[in-house]
Amino acid sequence: MPVRVDKWLQVARVFKTRSKATKACSQNRVRVNGMPAKPHRALALEDRVEIDLNDWLRVLVVKELQDRPLPKKQAPRVYEDLSEPRPKFDPLDRILRLPGVLRERGTGRPSKADRRDMERFVDRRR
Repeated sequence: MPVRVDKWLQVARVFKTRSKATKACSQNRVRVNGMPAKPHRALALEDRVEIDLNDWLRVLVVKELQDRPLPKKQAPRVYEDLSEPRPKFDPLDRILRLPGVLRERGTGRPSKADRRDMERFVDRRR
């Protein structure tokens, strides 16, 4: 029985909702066997799923194909986790990783519209 990547990621509790899993696939943050995966891609046993969670690369090997949510304690049985331990949260490191905003010399202070554009850009990067 084939299972979609987005459904499986929700069952494995990598993402809280299927729509978040679908969005991650659409943004090329999910790879299956080294190739970018679209949300509708079918998984097979022993597939290697890599999920880029901003500060952490999660690597899971599919051990069981499930398309129905499981209790939280049973969720780890559907995968084998090969990823490194999650790094400690450092708010300063997260801020330093954001790209700086470049402005032409002499353009002065940003207008209200410029500021809103910059804030939208920074919000998309998180």
